[in-house]
Amino acid sequence: MSILNYDAIRASDTRHAPFDFFMGKGVLREEQIPALQASFPDIKQTGFHPLSQMKVEGAFGELISEIKGPEFTAAVSDTLGTDLRPYPQLITIRKVSAAHEGRIHCDSESKIATCLIYMNDTWDSPDGRFRVLKNDHDFSDYVAEASPEVGAIVAFKRADHSWHGHTPYVGERRVVQIAWVRSQADIDRKNKRHNLSTFFKKLFKGEKAEAM
Repeated sequence: MSILNYDAIRASDTRHAPFDFFMGKGVLREEQIPALQASFPDIKQTGFHPLSQMKVEGAFGELISEIKGPEFTAAVSDTLGTDLRPYPQLITIRKVSAAHEGRIHCDSESKIATCLIYMNDTWDSPDGRFRVLKNDHDFSDYVAEASPEVGAIVAFKRADHSWHGHTPYVGERRVVQIAWVRSQADIDRKNKRHNLSTFFKKLFKGEKAEAM
């Protein structure tokens, strides 16, 4: 049985200002959610991490396999109004958010579009909510907001003015990020950069522990 609800993706609210994006809910089938949560990767570090750095298995592994399949890309393409089929995917996972993450930004030019699928059981905090913004400096000047509750989805087409982010939040904030990028070379560069960053973080942490 499919884990993703493609009808829910296609029923999402699509808008074209200030840039092309859509938001929706219920994209994960309810009967699959307990198994998905139980098999979510046990990531200790903050930030987004590539699949190569974690153990992906169980229902969560099945979800990733389905995301990599053509039906998911077709559903996002149809809803966003942009054909993403020719482009490779870069999938990264976040479990823990730090205070400095979520700052207002535009994605790099190597990305065509980005999709976020949230997997938090509940979300009571006013912070940590994804916002589509009108500018690069004011979180309060936004046109749409998505709570990162389980089954919520956000997707947007990258543009020079596709400002987005979330207000600072410290703690568990589960999300699967899927980016369609221009080439496999872009994916390789991003993974290499992330691997180097992770190496130096671990090295610094080890040196600090020894000093203490």
